[in-house]
Amino acid sequence: MPRRLRICLPDVTYHVYSRCIQWKDLMREDYCKELFLEVLKMTQEKYDFELNFYEIMNNHFHLIIRTVKGGASISRIMQYIKSRFTQRFNKLTGRIGPFWNERFRDIIVEMQDDPFNYLLWLLWYLAFNPIRKNLASDPRDYRYGSINYYLGKNKDQKIRITHHDFFLFLGKSFKERITRFLFYEEAYRKRLAVIW
Repeated sequence: MPRRLRICLPDVTYHVYSRCIQWKDLMREDYCKELFLEVLKMTQEKYDFELNFYEIMNNHFHLIIRTVKGGASISRIMQYIKSRFTQRFNKLTGRIGPFWNERFRDIIVEMQDDPFNYLLWLLWYLAFNPIRKNLASDPRDYRYGSINYYLGKNKDQKIRITHHDFFLFLGKSFKERITRFLFYEEAYRKRLAVIW
C-alpha cells in the first residue's frame, strides 16, 4: 500500500512524533536527550518555524511545531532533526545504521474537530507521558519536557519555545492563562484516576 502524501502547509500546527528503531530505548540516557535538545536548537537556528512544545522520551519524541509563511516545510524541518540527530548520535557512540523506526507521523491540529481544546488537552497528554512510563511523578519534574514553559517556571531556556496562540487566547494576562490552563491538567488527572 502506498504511503499517504504528507500535507505540508504554512501557518498550521503539527503534532509530530517518531520512534527509535525497533522501539528500543536508545534515548534513555540523559546525554542522548541533551543531544536531541542541541539538535532542536540547531534546527531553530537554521529554519524559520515555531516550536510550541517538546517531550523527549526513552524510545520516541513528540514535538508541536507551527510552520510559518516563507519558512521551511514540516518535512524539511523533521528531515533535518532526525538526520542530524542520527549523525551526531552514531558518531558519539560509534554506532552505524539507521536510528529511527519509520518516517515521522503527524497530526495537523487545525484539522481536528475542536482544534482549541484538542491542543490544550494534547499539551497535558504529552506532559504526562513520563508519568505513564514511570520516569517522573509529576510533569513539572521531568527535565526533557517543556510543560514548565507554559507554567512560567522555566526561565533558563535552552530551547526557544513559542507559546501557541491557543494558549494565549486563554486570558489577557499570563496569570489568567495559567489558571485556565491548569483546568486542563485537572481534567486530565481525573481521567487518569478513572483509567488507573
